[in-house]
Amino acid sequence: MDKKIEAMESQFKEYRLTPQRRLVLEIFLQHRQRHLSAEEVFTFSRARGEEIGLATIYRTLELLEGLGLIHKLNFGDGRSRYELAHQDLSHHHHHHLVCLGCDEIFEVEDDLLHQLEEVIEQKHGFDIVNHNLQFYGYCSKCQGKEKKARQAPGKED
Repeated sequence: MDKKIEAMESQFKEYRLTPQRRLVLEIFLQHRQRHLSAEEVFTFSRARGEEIGLATIYRTLELLEGLGLIHKLNFGDGRSRYELAHQDLSHHHHHHLVCLGCDEIFEVEDDLLHQLEEVIEQKHGFDIVNHNLQFYGYCSKCQGKEKKARQAPGKED
């Protein structure tokens, strides 16, 4: 993890990599498959026994986003979430599946929009460098719960 943070440190330019900023980066590296809110980063920092305020976390997230180290995401639930940015600039943004039942967020790495992007670029003379796509629905666990609820004895249709 230290090598990854050292690689990111070069992006701090005129900013210092303070212990608080390093802590936030470490939390994102430890939970790289998750889409964390500021409150979740705060909870993880407290679980590690670290003393860092929520306001400091918000400021750090804003700085890290500005430096291109994390991406800010909005899934329509009123909370901003963040994920580590890919350091490979040729890497397209992945897509997300958002479960309306349990609020779990799943990543879809397949970029199936490449052909559509080419059509849009040619038709509109537009150079696409990235896109963001989110699908909303119910994960397999929540689908199973819904089926069980409908099949419960005494349940009227």
